[in-house]
Amino acid sequence: MATIEECRTALEKLSDNMRGAGGDVRAAAALDRSVSCRITDLDVTFVGRMTGGRITVDEVLQGPPREKAQIRLSMAGDDLVALVDGELNFARAWGSGRVKLEASLVDLFRLRKLL
Repeated sequence: MATIEECRTALEKLSDNMRGAGGDVRAAAALDRSVSCRITDLDVTFVGRMTGGRITVDEVLQGPPREKAQIRLSMAGDDLVALVDGELNFARAWGSGRVKLEASLVDLFRLRKLL
């Protein structure tokens, strides 16, 4: 089972990957939205913001988030690490329910380029 620190590192790596991307991926990453990433097996939620092509984690909460973020992810810690490392296909994980992504329809269309 991934630790909180491994999950934070995975989110930082994802942020670095987004910032270094070009073309359509960079345009999709340029959203300015509140973000939460709930790690179900650790019962923690990373809360922050996606802006300027980066994800910044502002706080780590025990349990579910207090407020509903505009972009919400939920998964096990091992799945987050595997996704960022390229070992888990997002579309398959999302389709099977291992990863949950909630956002507005417009944001989902833009985010598909990232995923």
